[in-house]
Parts: sequence; C-alpha cells; structure tokens
Amino acid sequence: MSIFNPWVILGFVLAMLSAFGGGYSKGKSDEYQRQQVEIAALNAKARETEQAMSKVAQTYGETLRKANNAAKAKENKLRSDLNNGTFSLRIPVKAPTCPTVSATSDATPASGSDSGTTSAELDRQTADALIAITAEGDAAIRKLNACIETYETLRNMK
Repeated sequence: MSIFNPWVILGFVLAMLSAFGGGYSKGKSDEYQRQQVEIAALNAKARETEQAMSKVAQTYGETLRKANNAAKAKENKLRSDLNNGTFSLRIPVKAPTCPTVSATSDATPASGSDSGTTSAELDRQTADALIAITAEGDAAIRKLNACIETYETLRNMK
C-alpha cells in the first residue's frame, strides 16, 4: 500500500471532511444554544421594561381620569349655578355714544369710567354652549398634556 493509492487518498479526504463537518455541526449547535440563552435574557429584560412602562401609562391614565372627573364636577357646578341664576356670564360691550351738550367747559369723563363700555349678560343657552366649548377644549388639553408626559417618561425609561 502506497500513500499515493487512490483509496488511501479518498480515505484521508473523507476523514478530513467528516472532521470538518463534525466541528462545523458542533459549533453551529453551540452557537444556537448561546443565541437562545441571549434571546431569553433579552426577552426577560424586555418584559420587565414593558411592565414598568405599562405601570407608568396606567398611572398617567388614572391621573387623567381623576383630573377629568374633577373638571367634570366643576363644570356641573358651573352649569348648575348658571341654571339657578347664582352665576351669569357677561361680556363687555361698548355703549352707543350720543352727542350731549355739556353745561360746563370741562368735557373730560369722570375718573374710573370706561368711556361708554358696559357689560351685557349672555342668555343661558349661549352661556351653556360656551361652557361646553371650554370644557371640551380643557379636556383635550388635559389629554394632550397627559400624552406628552407619558411619552416623555417612557422615552426616558429606555
């Protein structure tokens, strides 16, 4: 038997290929196991972060609910006072100026006067509509502010 015998060369090549294949297979298996352990650790960390973020979002949601309930109570009291007549909405209006003849030569208005500005009371339906508009706007602002605060808190948690 010579070293240049084709069967010896073939046996040597097959032995080298099987050694390489076995090493490759073992390395691939070990790497897969390492990746699975790393994925499990990252998933656990992500779950912890997700739970913390969920708690923050829930806290801000509860805060928003409480603020909305307090605002709704104030709105209901305001509407009740408006309907009872204990509260009225007034807007400034400019009184028409009439030419008057002054008996004295001093035509300056009395101090503290608004040069013809008075106020008018709004009817209940208009006042109620204004209250509804402002309540809706305030609720949107509260919601937006809670959203911004939640976003900023969650963004800083990463």
